[in-house]
Amino acid sequence: MLNLLRPTIAASLIIIGATTVSAAAVADQSEREAFISELVEKHQFTRAEVTGLLQQAQLNNDVLEAIQRPWEAKPWHQYYPIFLTEKRLDAGLRFWAQHEETLARAEQEYGVPAEVIVAIIGVETFYGSYLGNYPVLDALYTLGFHYPPRSTFFRSELREFFLLSREEGLNPRDLKGSYAGAMGFGQFISSSYRYYAVDFDGDGVRDLLTNPVDAIGSVANYFSRHGWQHDAPVAVKLPAAESHASLVTQGLKPEKSVAELNAQGLQLPANVALDASQPAKVFAFQQTDSNEYWLGLQNFYVITRYNHSPLYAMVVHQFSEQLAQGHRSSEEQSSAE
Repeated sequence: MLNLLRPTIAASLIIIGATTVSAAAVADQSEREAFISELVEKHQFTRAEVTGLLQQAQLNNDVLEAIQRPWEAKPWHQYYPIFLTEKRLDAGLRFWAQHEETLARAEQEYGVPAEVIVAIIGVETFYGSYLGNYPVLDALYTLGFHYPPRSTFFRSELREFFLLSREEGLNPRDLKGSYAGAMGFGQFISSSYRYYAVDFDGDGVRDLLTNPVDAIGSVANYFSRHGWQHDAPVAVKLPAAESHASLVTQGLKPEKSVAELNAQGLQLPANVALDASQPAKVFAFQQTDSNEYWLGLQNFYVITRYNHSPLYAMVVHQFSEQLAQGHRSSEEQSSAE
């Protein structure tokens, strides 16, 4: 019986495997057809346009590997040294000096501090030095059709990429960016590019790929549209207290007021006074031997709209403070001379 059973099991597994592969292929074909039909029927692309680009897109295994090991998965004590360096600070201060008037105008129009704009562009691309080497079409095709955990989102971004390329007169085969399809100085994904990019130098083109002036205005516009509060604090470092650990909850959005957190054991630094009615959220940042606790406010939450990670928001906040201090020192030195 065993000798007879083994080939039967093996044959069954082959059939099951073939059925699984066949089902996956049918599902993949169905998703492609739905994607093509949407662009043709809702957005007036021709079927030949869409199918032609999809046929040119290539599966990129490096993209699949990269998305599964993001930097934001690191603990805080390993994450922040990647970004908070003297080299990046020096480059940021040079960028600020080079674009002083543009940054001042962006701050005036959108209410977003220059140091926050400079921090974002510095963290994202080191001021245009690292714009990404992944073909955007390949990255979005790979994640949209071959990465089930987030395929719906990335198929949506692939659709936005088609629309963006047509609207801005871009060749989709030429564009390169991050493994997630983000592009330009501020690493905007296609939907963000379409909805938040601005022509900040008035030349009639929204160019985030090569134009730092448009990038500055677009980052400021993005933050403004997501609720940045001018002259409001971003985050407050909390004193060491056992009660803070119990206040840490999942998610990013502040859902309790400072007053409610106070009632549950929140302890603010003695020199900090906050509007007790404003929403806030406690975050823990893992150091080598303990946790560091911070109170994130509305502007901290706005930074997480750019990248959905408290580590990212914190490194942008701390980098912006370094930049502001460095810029003040430079101005004071210039005045003394």
